[in-house]
Parts: sequence; structure tokens; C-alpha cells
Amino acid sequence: MSLIPSFFGSHRSNILDPFSLEIWDPLKDFPFSSEPQFARETSALVNTRVDWKETPEAHVFKADLPGLNKEEVKVEVEDDRVLQISGERKVEKEEKKDTWHRVERSSGKFLRRFRLPENAKMDQIKAAMENGVLTVTVPKVEAKKPDVKAIEISG
Repeated sequence: MSLIPSFFGSHRSNILDPFSLEIWDPLKDFPFSSEPQFARETSALVNTRVDWKETPEAHVFKADLPGLNKEEVKVEVEDDRVLQISGERKVEKEEKKDTWHRVERSSGKFLRRFRLPENAKMDQIKAAMENGVLTVTVPKVEAKKPDVKAIEISG
């Protein structure tokens, strides 16, 4: 059990952890649950998790978007240096003859926004989608190295 809250996206959860973001519902698997089974929206896609790492050359964002294709995802940049990743997974059509036993896959819209640092090259951002993973690469402006000039010592 963690005594310190994780603000950095730890994927561990524990119902006994007071800082866990998951809410335990002891009745969720019973047929008399207070919510209708199909109206429930799970948090896997709605709260899409995004990793952001900085390399010497770029800022790299990776989002797991299983089951989505690139036409269902939007990557945009606003004028004030905000990267926005959004999309939607539609609810699967329900056939009247089908009997559902469990619905765990999530559906719904998601939206994540990140303020990019000053060293981001806004005109060279690239995005790619492969195997349900969106990768957005934001190149960085090369840091100018200070000019070092040797000074002759007299004496």
C-alpha cells in the first residue's frame, strides 16, 4: 500500500490504497446492480493514459488506443502551444438476438491536452498510429551552445 500519492501515472491500484483512483463497487458483478449494464462507461478509454518523454532531440507522446484506427483519432495543435489528442470509440451495435454476459470494453469520447514547452518546433510535429499505439513526436529546437573564446593570458 502506497503512503504517498502517485501524481505520475502509476498503474498500480489497490482498493485499500487511500490514494487509488479506482472506486471499488462491491455490487458491480451482480445482476441487481444499481446501474444498467450497458449504460456503464468504463474509464479505460475515457481516461486515456499518455506517456510523455523527452529525448535530446524531441518530446515523444505515446497513447494506447486499442481497437481504434487513425481515422477515429485527431491530433491538433492550438496557437498557444497546446497539443490536443482526441477521439471516440463508438458503442458496438447491439443485436436483439444476442445475449451479452459481460461488457468490459470501454466506449466514448476522450480528450487529452498538453502545453508544449518553448523549445518545441511547432511546424515539424509528426504523428503515427501502429498496432493501437499513437506516437506523436515533437522535435526540439537545438539548444544553442555558448561560444567559447580562448583568451590569451599575458604576463
